[in-house]
Amino acid sequence: MSPLIPPSRREALRLLGAGITLAAGGCSRPVEEIVPYVRAPEQLLPGVPARYATALSLSGWARGVHAIAVDGRPIKIEGNPLHPGSLGATDLFAEAAILDLYDPDRSRTVTERVNGIASWDMFERALSGPFATVQRVRGRGLHLVTGRITSPTLARQIEGLLRALPEAAWHVHEPVDDGNAERGAELAFGRPLRALPRIDWAETILCVGADPLGPGPDQIRLSRAFIDRRRDPARFGRLYVAEAALTPTGVKADARRAVHPLDQPAILAVIANALGAGLAPPDLSDEARRFALAAADDLKAHEGRALVLAGPALAPEWHALAHWINARLRAPVDFIAPPDRIEGRMPATLADLAGALDRGSVTCLAILGSDPVATAPADLDLGARIERARFSVHAGLHGDETAGKTHWHLPLTHELESWSDLRATDGTAGLVQPLLRPLYDGRSLHEILPLFAGRTATAGHALVRETWKDQGGADFEGWWRRCLHDGLIEGTAAPILDPGEPRLPALPTLRRGEGFAVELRPDPCLWDGRFANNAWLQECPKPISKQVWGNALALSRNEAGRRGLEAGDVVQARVGDRSVEVPVVIESGVAEGVGVLTLGYGRERAGAIGNGIGTDGYQLATQAEPRLLTNVALTKTGRSETILRTQNYVEIEGEAKTLFRQIDLAALSEAEPKGIGTDQPSLLAPWTGDKDGHAWAMVIDTDACIGCNACVVACQSENNVPVVGPEEIARGRVMHWLRVDIYDEGGPEAPRAGFQPVPCMHCEHAPCEPVCPVAASVHDGEGLNLQVYNRCVGTRFCEANCPYKVRRFNFFGYADGQPYANLGAESVKAQRNPNVTVRARGVMEKCTYCIQRIATERQAAERDGRPMGEVVTACQSACPTRAIRFGDLAEPGSAIAELRKDPRHYALMEELNTRPRTTYLANLRSPNPALKEDHA
Repeated sequence: MSPLIPPSRREALRLLGAGITLAAGGCSRPVEEIVPYVRAPEQLLPGVPARYATALSLSGWARGVHAIAVDGRPIKIEGNPLHPGSLGATDLFAEAAILDLYDPDRSRTVTERVNGIASWDMFERALSGPFATVQRVRGRGLHLVTGRITSPTLARQIEGLLRALPEAAWHVHEPVDDGNAERGAELAFGRPLRALPRIDWAETILCVGADPLGPGPDQIRLSRAFIDRRRDPARFGRLYVAEAALTPTGVKADARRAVHPLDQPAILAVIANALGAGLAPPDLSDEARRFALAAADDLKAHEGRALVLAGPALAPEWHALAHWINARLRAPVDFIAPPDRIEGRMPATLADLAGALDRGSVTCLAILGSDPVATAPADLDLGARIERARFSVHAGLHGDETAGKTHWHLPLTHELESWSDLRATDGTAGLVQPLLRPLYDGRSLHEILPLFAGRTATAGHALVRETWKDQGGADFEGWWRRCLHDGLIEGTAAPILDPGEPRLPALPTLRRGEGFAVELRPDPCLWDGRFANNAWLQECPKPISKQVWGNALALSRNEAGRRGLEAGDVVQARVGDRSVEVPVVIESGVAEGVGVLTLGYGRERAGAIGNGIGTDGYQLATQAEPRLLTNVALTKTGRSETILRTQNYVEIEGEAKTLFRQIDLAALSEAEPKGIGTDQPSLLAPWTGDKDGHAWAMVIDTDACIGCNACVVACQSENNVPVVGPEEIARGRVMHWLRVDIYDEGGPEAPRAGFQPVPCMHCEHAPCEPVCPVAASVHDGEGLNLQVYNRCVGTRFCEANCPYKVRRFNFFGYADGQPYANLGAESVKAQRNPNVTVRARGVMEKCTYCIQRIATERQAAERDGRPMGEVVTACQSACPTRAIRFGDLAEPGSAIAELRKDPRHYALMEELNTRPRTTYLANLRSPNPALKEDHA
């Protein structure tokens, strides 16, 4: 390793400035040409938003998006309707990426562990010695660690590096992976394959530990397919779910059973035996066996339209059995070659890296875009082992846990600042174009990787164009511009393969483990922990528990009662010589003998937002048990913590059923639309206020809502909704303009739940309006209930008089002088939508139906001399399942008016006679008559 050369005084001052201010190129367009989705560059106007098609990754997989920028400043993310990974919608991770871009805790310059601030030149000089050493021995001693690679350009670069240095090692670590599914496909078919279930073709579906509607890279595609099919009553079908704890898929299930993870393989065995597998009869409870047999009968009755999905915690052999079952059912499943493989090369594992570190054979270790110290199985102890590398470097967006263990740390650019390409889960490649120059002194992985091949950094733009130079034909520039415009490259989806007949695998012995078990799951808001420093996601309620700013060990009511535990009690969870302390939360639908803990919390170097929040579940994971821990000992510590939740568990019974409506599919023909209270007596005159020619309204289909919270974060991003922090949440203060409630018509042990998004109702007879002493809460001529911010004096009478509790009060200047943590930084202010007022302390705020979008369309219609077209609210544009519809009731034959005639139509608490403009369609279920559901 070459000696460290200190920077000159001039260079040190320049680097210091880069560390405390935005780089000179910040919030300005990139040097290379980027192509807007709608208008040509010469037509861009100051202050007018422009859309650019690009892609964002989650665990390496692409979701195509449109990034909206104003004057070179990205402010909002929306879905790309042309991209198969997004279909015009988003998830909460894509929506929150805009806040990650402006994160004040992002790495701003190169650092060296001992001497602090450094430069790229200094790093290259330090790298030259170790690189010369490994180059002399054909790469032996060079180890690269990356996450999942789906970028064709990055794959080409890695392949070229490994060809030049054939004894170098490439390791892939993805904290939340589908390794069991991949190995299961190899067991079944004898070669690597990726399964793509066609949920839109499957009318009977059994999920065993699987959560296809839950968070993940494929959530948008799968949930859209599932809900689109169920919109047709003739193809509504039936969904069976066996799982350890309630998930979004379990909420939408027509038949669900809480099943211990170690008993879930037995469900598959029962199904397989019903199809002639001849396996030994598994040991199951009577209730679980009845469930499995009923599901088996239904699956066989719908051969060709039936599908079985196995969860990620199940061993590969059980995934292979699921493939065998699907083959017998002629299930609608496509198979492709895995798009994240480099042909002819199988990456090594972190266990291989640990062995090399133990042998002292690692000359140069480069960890690129990954944080294995925080997310690897605890028994690998990578934090200590990395110290044995002679030279180590980490490249990342943050100075995270891995950065704290390596000799050097390099700042990465954000995907909204970089040129790249990414593949979706079906193999479709899309281009990633930057919306602005890097805010800080970062580089992309494309520009960093050449340094480990002895070459100078090459611009990412040139590298990506080189990858696709043979695709464009004679008119490459025209082809390139079209691909940038569309956000994807046509014809790049992986070809569908014929996998052949799957083998019936040799299955492990079915037996229940001793003691208590804990299932580790990716967090629905933080995923694997990479989003821990995102305040929007920390304050976003989890779909089921509604917990914010932390995680907890979920137990059933009976399990907690047997152990003498109450919600908030802190227990020590011990597996062998590893232990963590975690608070307990009591949830409906958790199986006996198991607890569920989400990953991604307990970070030490996440940043000002994420440090010290929650419990680190990775500390309990091992290579042998990465997601399902057995023989866990729970011990009470005598302490308790407050579980921060935005909604308590709500059981629906009696008159409370006006809060949420569910209908069995068989009774749909007898259902009649419920009005909005117009038949109720009122002291107020009938509403005649839509004098401006429009009557805006919203209808939300609760049957299509999967509780994913994409709408909540989209509303926050669009409308400058502030974060208040855990202390304010503990006082009952939350600022979201939109919440997603969960209601249950069943019981704690057998829930029959449903989701209900609740924005402002925009009541025609609004209870908030007559009580405001300064007329700050008023109606306009298009039926919108408005809040005039500069009139509001903070009496909060309107909030007290709102039966729906959708009004939010700024007790402090959350976004104006008193922000939480570092959210008042100048970089964060750059995210704010210039068309929406930033509210001050003492002001009431609420959903406005995105009035700024209505105004923009009105102005465009007046300019063009045409009637107003469709207005899409932020929540509507985000929704993966199109559960939210918005429109004009005054428009003849409008879709929104037709939805109000649907037999499932109802108004929330219609007996109050507020006559809301926001109404709902009831949730639908198709229960199996052979299963008597327990409503205890």
